[in-house]
Amino acid sequence: MSDSFLGVLGEAVGLILAGDRDLMEIILLSLRVTLTAVFLACLIGLPLGALVGTFRFPGRIVVTVILNALMGLPPVVVGLLVYLMLSASGPLGMLRLLYTPTAMIIAQTILVTPIVAALTRQVIEDLHREYSEQFASLGVRPLDRVGALLWDARYSLLTVALAGFGRAVAEVGAVIIVGGNINHVTRVMTTTIALETSKGNLQLALALGVVLLTIAVLVNACVMAIRASSVRSAYA
Repeated sequence: MSDSFLGVLGEAVGLILAGDRDLMEIILLSLRVTLTAVFLACLIGLPLGALVGTFRFPGRIVVTVILNALMGLPPVVVGLLVYLMLSASGPLGMLRLLYTPTAMIIAQTILVTPIVAALTRQVIEDLHREYSEQFASLGVRPLDRVGALLWDARYSLLTVALAGFGRAVAEVGAVIIVGGNINHVTRVMTTTIALETSKGNLQLALALGVVLLTIAVLVNACVMAIRASSVRSAYA
């Protein structure tokens, strides 16, 4: 059993080192879809979280509860909703986006945006509580406060973005529903691992698993490095 595992692992590492064409295509598509989704989620989630964290308005608690609840959105439910929206009979069916990388980006963006917004709200709210009196004494305008808080919290917000990336890159349920796992079109790392394992092609599945684990380690290393850098900057 161990010899078999070591043999499969050796072949998987060989695929990675050889730069197997199919392997590289899947990895690059995964990164393109994930990075685009995280970028869009940050464009929406960072300002939204900052506004909720900075200002007091009627219904703010409700908005906060909703953002926190949406962090746990079931991926298959998101995939189903996006599928219904983009299907031929759906309101956006004329765009013909179903079973394309764009549909996968939409699904991942919906999943990641609440995570980015909720974590940003917590970071900005804590920071605003610390700076509120100083802002008031200096007469800083409301929107200028948001910009200043976002800049001052940039290291923490980078970790928020990385958390969103880690969530998106490991997603399988939503992307397989709206992407269809079509070879050379919408096949990404997570969906390929599920498919190739069921087919018995363990070499490719394990190679992609190794890549995913490596990405997870690198993301966590980046988070730790950014946090250490922010601590050093705070005491500089």
